[in-house]
Amino acid sequence: MTTETEGQAAGSSPAAAAADASQAELATADALSYEQARAELVEVVQRLESGGSTLEESLALWERGEELAGICRAWLEGARARLDAVLEEEEEEAAEEDEEER
Repeated sequence: MTTETEGQAAGSSPAAAAADASQAELATADALSYEQARAELVEVVQRLESGGSTLEESLALWERGEELAGICRAWLEGARARLDAVLEEEEEEAAEEDEEER
């Protein structure tokens, strides 16, 4: 279920839509922080690279790695969307200041 604000953000720009998708992925992802997901992803990759796992174990590790990569991606996309919003706001403020000076 999306809130009215989320619905408006999703319709406003691709970055906002990506941020909403990222937030949805984060909400369903055991609420891991970026650092936790990245650390676990590093462990998964090391286990896969070391070999010695059965096919079933390797597939399970691969799937977990994909999930963790998605969590990390969602955090990074969310951070990018927040930065873009701040930069856009600063640009608008600068433009308003320029207009006032004229």
